Amino acid sequence: MSNNHEAVRTQIRRDILQMVYKVKSGHPGGSLGCVEFFTALYFDVLDYSEKFEMKGENQDVFYLSNGHISPVWYSTMARRGLIPVSELRTFRKLDTRLQGHPTTAEHLDHVRIASGSLGQGLSAACGHAMAKKMNGEDKSVFVLMGDGELQEGQIWEAAMFSASNKVTNLIGVVDYNGQQIDGTVDNVLSLGDLKSKWLSFGWDVVEVDGHDYQTLKKTLIDAKNFSKREKPLCILMKTFMGKGVDFMENNHKWHGSPPNKEQFEAAMAQLPSSMEDF
Repeated sequence: MSNNHEAVRTQIRRDILQMVYKVKSGHPGGSLGCVEFFTALYFDVLDYSEKFEMKGENQDVFYLSNGHISPVWYSTMARRGLIPVSELRTFRKLDTRLQGHPTTAEHLDHVRIASGSLGQGLSAACGHAMAKKMNGEDKSVFVLMGDGELQEGQIWEAAMFSASNKVTNLIGVVDYNGQQIDGTVDNVLSLGDLKSKWLSFGWDVVEVDGHDYQTLKKTLIDAKNFSKREKPLCILMKTFMGKGVDFMENNHKWHGSPPNKEQFEAAMAQLPSSMEDF
C-alpha cells in the first residue's frame, strides 16, 4: 500500500456508493468529497486509542458536525479496523448502530455527539478542547463542518467564544465545496469572503486542497502544533462534492440523492479496487 493510502481511499468511495445504493437513501456527494480528509485523519493524523473512552483523555478527538456525511465516517472506521467491515451492510437500517446521522444512542465508538442537526459541532468541540487545556493535556480537538452549515448562527457564536477564550487546541475544518442541498452556497445564502470572516472572528486561517493527500496530511499534522498559536485554527478545505465519480462531481443534486442501478454501476466502474467489498 502506498503512503497515501490510495487503495483505501478508492475502497471507501466504493463503500459510500454501496451503502447509499443498497438502502436507496443517504448523502453520497459530501461523503465522496471528504474521503481524503477522513483517511488522513484516521490513518495518519489522530493520536487516539482504539479502545474508545468518551472523555478521550490524553488523546486527539474528532467531532463530525455535518453528520449527514456519515457514510464516509463509517467506512473509514471500518477500513481502519475500528468496526467490522461487515457492519456497513446495516447502514440506515432500524435498530442498528450505523444510522443515517451519527447518534450516541446506539453506542458507536468514536461518536461523541449526535450530529443530525447542523450547526452544533463547533460548540461541542470547543467545550472538549477547553477541558483538555484546563486539564493540562497537549492534545487537539478537530471538528469538520460543511460550508452550507456555516449559515447557522450557532457556528459564529461558537467561533467568537473560541477566539475570546483562546482555545488554541481547537481545529475547525470546513468542507468548502460550494454546494448544499438546494443549490450552490452562493445562490442559497452567500458566505461572502469566508477567509476574511474567520480572520475577523479572531481565528487563524489556512487554505488547503482537500484532494491533495500529502499536502492535506501535512496541514492537519502541522495544525496539531498549537503551542505556537495564540488563536484557534480554521482550515478551509477546498473539495469537490462527488469527487471520484465524474457525473457527480461539483453537482449539488448528489448532496442527498442515491444513485439508481445504472448510475451505481457506472460510478463503481470508475473506482476499481484491489480490496474486498462488504
